[in-house]
Amino acid sequence: MINACDPNMGFKPPSASKVEMTEMVLPNDANGLGNLLGGRLMHWIDIAGAIVASRHSGHTVVTVAVDSLDFKEPIKVGELVILRGKITWSGRTSMEVAVDVYGENLTTGQRRLTNEAYLTFVALDDDGHPTPVPCVSPETPDEHKAFQDAIIRREQRLKRRSGE
Repeated sequence: MINACDPNMGFKPPSASKVEMTEMVLPNDANGLGNLLGGRLMHWIDIAGAIVASRHSGHTVVTVAVDSLDFKEPIKVGELVILRGKITWSGRTSMEVAVDVYGENLTTGQRRLTNEAYLTFVALDDDGHPTPVPCVSPETPDEHKAFQDAIIRREQRLKRRSGE
């Protein structure tokens, strides 16, 4: 099944839940080289992703997987970190969120893609049990491609979990 979502939960486009967060890298966020700590960035990515998943589902969510987090180049102290999150796929209770991270030099205004991450969240009801979420309804060609790519990542993740 391509999308195991429950149509009775309705459909939402990715644009309805997207998020953009901005943080500034301060000295306590950095390592001895003056670069943003990977753990701090992962924390911010998780927050951005959770906001997207909560907006889409209308529920509290928990992180169940980080499929990929690529570090392309460092972000320095004093630079801005822009995190853009967007839902790519939903199943019955789970959702995949893509978070792109950009570093921005405040002096020059130059912005560059520094990280990409894919996270899976599960929506929870008030008793802490998984609960159904709306289906993702891609609208643009990029969203349709992201949706198809998410299905492939999901299949790969399920194979890893089953030990294949």
